[in-house]
Amino acid sequence: MAAVIEGNEESGFSGESGAARIQERLQKRHQARIEDAERRKEAKESHSVAEEKSEYFSIAFNRERACIEELLSSCSGAERAVVTEKLEEATTKTLQLQKFLNDSMQFLTQYELRQAQAALQKLQTSLSETKEEALPRKKFAFRTRTKATDKASAQDAHPLPRDEGTPAETGRTQVDGAAPAEQCGFSNMTSEFLTKTAEEIQKRDVLLTHLTNCKVHLFGSPSTLHLKHIDSCEILCGPVSSSVFVDNCRNSVLAFPCQQLRTHNTTDTQVYLHVTSRAIIEDCHGVSFAPFTWSYPTLEEDFTVSGLDRARNNWTQVDDFNWLAAGTPSPNWTVIPEADRKANWDS
Repeated sequence: MAAVIEGNEESGFSGESGAARIQERLQKRHQARIEDAERRKEAKESHSVAEEKSEYFSIAFNRERACIEELLSSCSGAERAVVTEKLEEATTKTLQLQKFLNDSMQFLTQYELRQAQAALQKLQTSLSETKEEALPRKKFAFRTRTKATDKASAQDAHPLPRDEGTPAETGRTQVDGAAPAEQCGFSNMTSEFLTKTAEEIQKRDVLLTHLTNCKVHLFGSPSTLHLKHIDSCEILCGPVSSSVFVDNCRNSVLAFPCQQLRTHNTTDTQVYLHVTSRAIIEDCHGVSFAPFTWSYPTLEEDFTVSGLDRARNNWTQVDDFNWLAAGTPSPNWTVIPEADRKANWDS
């Protein structure tokens, strides 16, 4: 009997002391189970909240998209004044839908985000096509140069090399159309310095097409920016309130803030970007990105006019529609090393 008692004492479970230790261990085990259950509950609730947010986004996004599509459909056969009013409302709603998507990005999956971006892009295309059909424009016509302009061009037949001074502006040509309040830009130009003031482009669509070895400065806040068939150019633009579309661009340097960037068929091009949504590339290679750094005196005012969030820049979040391998970086785009980024835009 004494040996049994001695054995119990050695094992630490004798008397009140042993009972206390057992009770303490049971309490710790019970507390651990409670904490584990709480963690699982919180994780489940968090997952449920995310699902609820995603479901709410899907319902609200699709409802608003249907509303815009109905507005566009109702333009068919309507009077011009009615069409203009409906298109203005559709444009406003489309911009609001873009902002709603931007604000919801943090809880959407990659698949949901791409689906929404594709739907929004389709909606923007439908809006543009409806404008073209319901409010057709005359074909672009280039303004005839005056004799004074031709004389000035002759005087500038030997301009300074581009790296030594500002190229001559006498070759500047403005694209005219029947609806100048809606679109402006430059087309079919080679080795020119081209510029538009804020007053010329404010809240208008800007189209730059078939430019070679040109330097372009666009001040103010365009509604959209379209770049097509650009070769060996430097294009700097103020804050674009909605989207920038780039197609068939090569060996160029681009800089602009925008809500969304869509880039197609582009090679060996640097993009200095401020984007509040995401950048999308497709059928591209050799495209590199860095944060937007161009500056001019009224830049902050133009950011305010554009409605872009100055504090949000997702310039490193690039979706390559030709590269869907999860966890592996796309080989079609890179980040420009800090040491190689352009710092002086005046040269």
